[in-house]
Amino acid sequence: MHSQIKVVLLAHTPMPEQTVAAAARLCYSDTGVEALRNAISPERAQQFVQMLDGFGHESPVEHASFTFGIEGVSRSFLAQVTRHRLASYSVQSQRYVRQENFVYITPPAIEEDPVLLQEYEAMMQHSVDTYNRLADALAEKYVPEFLQQGLSEETARNKAEKKAIEDARYVLPNACETKMVLTMNVRSLRNFFRLRCCNRAQWEIRAVANEMLRLCCEAAPALFSGAGPSCCTGGCTEGKMSCGKAKEVREAIEVIRSGKR
Repeated sequence: MHSQIKVVLLAHTPMPEQTVAAAARLCYSDTGVEALRNAISPERAQQFVQMLDGFGHESPVEHASFTFGIEGVSRSFLAQVTRHRLASYSVQSQRYVRQENFVYITPPAIEEDPVLLQEYEAMMQHSVDTYNRLADALAEKYVPEFLQQGLSEETARNKAEKKAIEDARYVLPNACETKMVLTMNVRSLRNFFRLRCCNRAQWEIRAVANEMLRLCCEAAPALFSGAGPSCCTGGCTEGKMSCGKAKEVREAIEVIRSGKR
């Protein structure tokens, strides 16, 4: 089964821009935190956040965080996104969730080629069939062990199933779909966007990053007004590895920031 990427903004720090502005002002004021935040209008908070960016004062933005629900992504994506360590992840488990007819991700370059797509889909089906054969065989192997422990037939089979898929999952491909909840603070998000909205980022994580950026700009435009790859915030930092399409990338990011799909 094929899958489509889906990203939703589940939650974020209430009044994120005012919270960041209050945190920054606290460094230079003897006024209480709550009073500071309440005294800052949304318009003034946006101005203050933009001023902070001009100073390069980034630590206050760590006080605002955003939580996303992400679906329709591969285990390959999971390996990439978890390299961003200053984040929190909750991921669907292949140890406890049986993948008897798993959804999989198809790279666009394969999907557009009928011959390659046929071969790819055949391999996915082979993985499904092998996984199910292994899971069923291992479960039958483990049932007697749990029955010997004095467990009921139902409990023994449930435990055998869970133990079986622990090992059967080793044949699942990187294409296998997963779901997750991801939380990052604004400073980590800005770094994430700088790296993953880049034209040289892998297609799947770039698609997720672009949609996350769109949602962030919708929720807190001042905090993310300058977010994006390095070519959008200065000059390209990829050196000889540059894609050479800075103008096109800047235009695409501007569309994303504006909220258009």
